[in-house]
Amino acid sequence: MSDPSDYDAGSYVGTERQPGSREERTVAREVRGYLLGLSLAALLTVASFWAVRTHDIYSSGVSVALLVLAVAQIGIHLVFFLHITTAPDNQNNILALAFGVLIVCLVVFGSLWVMLHLNHNMVPMDQLRRMQH
Repeated sequence: MSDPSDYDAGSYVGTERQPGSREERTVAREVRGYLLGLSLAALLTVASFWAVRTHDIYSSGVSVALLVLAVAQIGIHLVFFLHITTAPDNQNNILALAFGVLIVCLVVFGSLWVMLHLNHNMVPMDQLRRMQH
């Protein structure tokens, strides 16, 4: 079996390590990290449901609150569960993540752009009916 430091690039939330250096890994420390991530993710999920159901937030600000909570949840998942850190060993993971975000943005915004232009360039329904008669 391979050495544990060969495959654990960037574990332990909030700590930095030199490339190739060994770090002490304990099950209790890993479980604490996962439980902290789980509790923060659950808290953000509850906060999202609260933001939708409450009248304390101005109605047009609910979507902004949900966007902020969603980005925070993405950050929690990246750090606590995918172990994305700023360590030098994680450069490939961060580049792959950035490429994935780029592709998703291209698909989403490209689709919206195409649909907007299709809607703008379509013949209105009343003119279409007049053309058929």
